[in-house]
Amino acid sequence: MSNQIDLQKYSSFVEYVTSDTSKYAYAFQERFDKLCQTQDDGTNINPTLLITAGIGLSSETGEFNEIIKKMLFQGKPLNEENRFHMMRELGDIIWYWTNACRALGYDPNEVIAENVRKLETRYPGGKFDAWYSENRIDGDL
Repeated sequence: MSNQIDLQKYSSFVEYVTSDTSKYAYAFQERFDKLCQTQDDGTNINPTLLITAGIGLSSETGEFNEIIKKMLFQGKPLNEENRFHMMRELGDIIWYWTNACRALGYDPNEVIAENVRKLETRYPGGKFDAWYSENRIDGDL
């Protein structure tokens, strides 16, 4: 029995389920322009900075993970040079993270404080519990 997938059919399926904003520059530009405006509820962001932050976070996290991967699976040593390299990548990550905060109009301290509140609510008693990590209350994103 063959489980071979017809990639041409799959490509047609992907085309069908992909948004116009993802496929067409005009639709993307319209959406981008709308996001540049203050929204009806007063929300305002900087989409250009948000894109920079999102792509940068992904890229720098990949670079950080590349070092870990090489240490775990390819014999790269855990030494001061590689530890320092990871520290520098963490600095790049925090730089992009701070730009994401700026793009969304949040004080980075406010973001950390909200993270603490979320985790204190998720883990009553202040200790990790696998049950609570899998069984979240409504509104716990």
